[in-house]
Amino acid sequence: MSIDPIEHPAHPGPIAKFADSLRSDTVGGFLLIGAAVLALVWINSPFGDIYESMRSFRIGPESLHLNLSLETWAADGLLAVFFFVVGNELKQEFVHGELRNPRRAMLPIVAAICGMVVPAAVYAAINFTSPETLGGWGIPMATDIAFALAILAVIGRGLPPALRTFLLTLAIVDDLGAVIVIAVFYTADINFVALGIAIVGLAVFGYLQRGRGLAAKLNSSPVPNWLVYLPLAIVIWVLMHESGVHATIAGVAMGLLMRTNKHEGEHHDPSHGMEQLLRPWSAGLALPIFAFFSAGVVFDGFGEVITDTAALGIIAGLVGGKVIGIVGGSWLTTKLTRAELNPSLKWIDLVGMSQLAGIGFTVSLLIAELSFVGAEHHLAHAKTGVLIASLIAALLSIFILGGRSRHYRRLAAEGRGPTAPSDANQGS
Repeated sequence: MSIDPIEHPAHPGPIAKFADSLRSDTVGGFLLIGAAVLALVWINSPFGDIYESMRSFRIGPESLHLNLSLETWAADGLLAVFFFVVGNELKQEFVHGELRNPRRAMLPIVAAICGMVVPAAVYAAINFTSPETLGGWGIPMATDIAFALAILAVIGRGLPPALRTFLLTLAIVDDLGAVIVIAVFYTADINFVALGIAIVGLAVFGYLQRGRGLAAKLNSSPVPNWLVYLPLAIVIWVLMHESGVHATIAGVAMGLLMRTNKHEGEHHDPSHGMEQLLRPWSAGLALPIFAFFSAGVVFDGFGEVITDTAALGIIAGLVGGKVIGIVGGSWLTTKLTRAELNPSLKWIDLVGMSQLAGIGFTVSLLIAELSFVGAEHHLAHAKTGVLIASLIAALLSIFILGGRSRHYRRLAAEGRGPTAPSDANQGS
């Protein structure tokens, strides 16, 4: 897949300047958070019915099982673009960056696993004597990567770049784990035929990236190769959606399959080129629309919520369980194996980052709906619990990482400490 180089003219026009601003995680973070706040205010206002009607409006071909609500199109379709960008960035880290060191790559992977198991165990312990709510144990396992990265971008100026890489890796593994949990425990039927064909499509996508034989002819052809890759990507996404597996996995899988080395005549590798090309669309369009349709949760207040063990389990799992699982699992791993924490990071940095991982939101809300089918009472409290937990986790992370950011900026001003870019965006 060969992409024309991203040129930066001496006097860029307003569109080029706007696109460059959207490549900054900070700008994208403000847009996403602003869209989420707008949704929360709207859904809890007297005009909430208008928002709900818009979110549930359905569009798409029924014959392909794609007559979906706007909310689903945003969560499964637009978010796949974001996951493709994230997959590219993660691939670059594994091949050329921080994660090429197995001793450091192991730590966020183990942290992600522990950060799923411990919150689930906390929820199960609180709901052990309540069979009607015990099935929601998967709700506090998930991390909302989009919101977590957005908040880190907004508050993280001066933080070591390794912290973002740690969160990025952890969140991807967390999302993959959540998809497996949904498929195994919360999905009645998986279409293995569609899933199998989707995997074949991914294999073809990966082969075409390698540049051998037919792939080499395609990549050297004067015909724009997006005419091949774009239809193939759409087919893979449709098949993944049809299989019952969360369709965003198609995005991250294709991102991880992108080629990160340059061929003769290329100004940069395809992975970097596609990330640069799609990042403004992801940050400026896909993520804000996704946040707007996903964050509209009706707030029921604290009254009945604090007496419902489902909500209490979710809050305890996301706010406390994530920190215990991620930090505790990471610390034990460094003691029992050769895995190591990046020298530019301190354990307090990991505590703040693990609070970011307690922002469950989208996937947590999805698992809540699958857990409490027909139990509207518990479902409403569970959604409120996810909202409360995510807000608490976000505020705690802002408090901790905000202080750490000031600390690192002070060290940088004194000529000491890790060198960090002025923006949290590490992908460009």
